[in-house]
Amino acid sequence: MEYNSENIKVTASEIAEIIKEHKTRSNKDLVVALEFVKKDFELTKESLIKMTEHLDKLEFAYNKILKEYKSRNGK
Repeated sequence: MEYNSENIKVTASEIAEIIKEHKTRSNKDLVVALEFVKKDFELTKESLIKMTEHLDKLEFAYNKILKEYKSRNGK
């Protein structure tokens, strides 16, 4: 994964290094890492919400079909 902030390109491994060495890195590096982590957090959160909604729809469809199947088979 690559992140571009104010024409600064960094990879996920470079961000990992900044996080690992956060005590000795420059404020500029920390800001870049913060922006990367924030963006990744938001993307992850959005994906989880979409996946949760999809899972709920799948469960509803499954239960609806199962109910119909059971009613047809007297179970």
